[in-house]
Amino acid sequence: MFYAFGSETASLSAEQLRDGLFTALAPLGQRREVLAIPPDFSRYHSGAGALTAFIREYYGQRLTGVLPAIGTHRPMTGSEIRTMFGDVPPTLFRTHDWRNGLATLGEVPPAFVREQSEGKLDFAWPAQVNKWLVEGGFDLILSIGQVVPHEVIGMASYNKNVLVGTGGSAGIGRSHYLGAVYGMERIMGRADTPVRRVLNYASDHFMRGLPLVYVLTVLGKDEAGRLVTRGLFIGDDVECFHRASELSLKVNFAMLDRQIRKAVVYLDPGEYKSTWIGNKAIYRTRMALADGAELIVLAPGVEEFGEDPGIDGLIRKYGYAGTPAVLEAVRDNPDLAANLGAAAHLIHGSSEGRFTVTYCPGRLSQSEIEGVNFRYGRLAEMLGKYDPSKLKDGFNTAGGEEIFFVPNPALGLWAHGSRFESREASGPSPEGAARPSLLRQ
Repeated sequence: MFYAFGSETASLSAEQLRDGLFTALAPLGQRREVLAIPPDFSRYHSGAGALTAFIREYYGQRLTGVLPAIGTHRPMTGSEIRTMFGDVPPTLFRTHDWRNGLATLGEVPPAFVREQSEGKLDFAWPAQVNKWLVEGGFDLILSIGQVVPHEVIGMASYNKNVLVGTGGSAGIGRSHYLGAVYGMERIMGRADTPVRRVLNYASDHFMRGLPLVYVLTVLGKDEAGRLVTRGLFIGDDVECFHRASELSLKVNFAMLDRQIRKAVVYLDPGEYKSTWIGNKAIYRTRMALADGAELIVLAPGVEEFGEDPGIDGLIRKYGYAGTPAVLEAVRDNPDLAANLGAAAHLIHGSSEGRFTVTYCPGRLSQSEIEGVNFRYGRLAEMLGKYDPSKLKDGFNTAGGEEIFFVPNPALGLWAHGSRFESREASGPSPEGAARPSLLRQ
């Protein structure tokens, strides 16, 4: 652990973030070739854009590459790069191709995956990264990200940013499928999960040769509803992640005293253009929704289902049909069996028939929305009824009815005790040992 600062009430300024980052980087000494791996525009609010700009300021021309961890997301546009990263030269950026240009570091054995899945799955997990990490000659790789509750792995970022964000098709798909089969409700908000243990196994066994340092933020909202940075954690081992996770659970996890009968979630059009990302509206609120509840998703920027044409086609073909139907489809259909990430997404995006999902997209038709098993809502009508500019976070009264409003589902996790399994004490997972420190090289 190099640097840790933060609390539930902290509000770090840009200057404090810069100073904290520079303080952590100084003991690493001179570096000749530095690679930054920030998240993409779907994590615009993570603070990673400013941190990448500070890294550029610190290292100057020794920052020789920036590789956004897009995973299976669409490549960043020039406009998004300028908006998120400011003056960082666009010539430094490279687009990750999750189907090609990969280096295989090793394989997590089937027996370990079988153990973590409680016997439900029996396949090896390939630890792959963009080959630039291995072949680029870098003597420092800075992985930047926000730690926040996550539907696939429990808590976002850390080695997921590298092994999934710059990973390959099989690894991304199988990790997501493991999380879906194990169960979202058993994973979200936990630092120690089956998916994380698989990634930690890969880190401990195959990634020790990579000069990785993690730069992790925790964000929350102040009393005025403004987004602020609550913590900054920088290190090269699992302690960095666990410290950030502890703070994130205090800042980003809301346990409600009553279940939600009607929820309205707003998806910023600049950030959410697909249900692939926009379904955070479902993932992050599902444990707070009562049986028979209605979830209304205001999605003015949503124009597609998957961010990849092939995955988009699979979502349109099979729809959000619930776990039993998806498992059967995987068993019977080679196209879905070969794209387990899409299968996992179909499970994650289903209400399992427990509540209804009314999607109000700006750029998808009623037939398209209903074709994937969502209800369709007219955006203009719903915006008139539920105006985001007039609603506050949490419970509101709108049109004589009580609703629960979420202005950005990426920033938290909401649950009611009746749907949240008791939390076991979680420390570092069995495969989460500290890596050799760069400070001791």
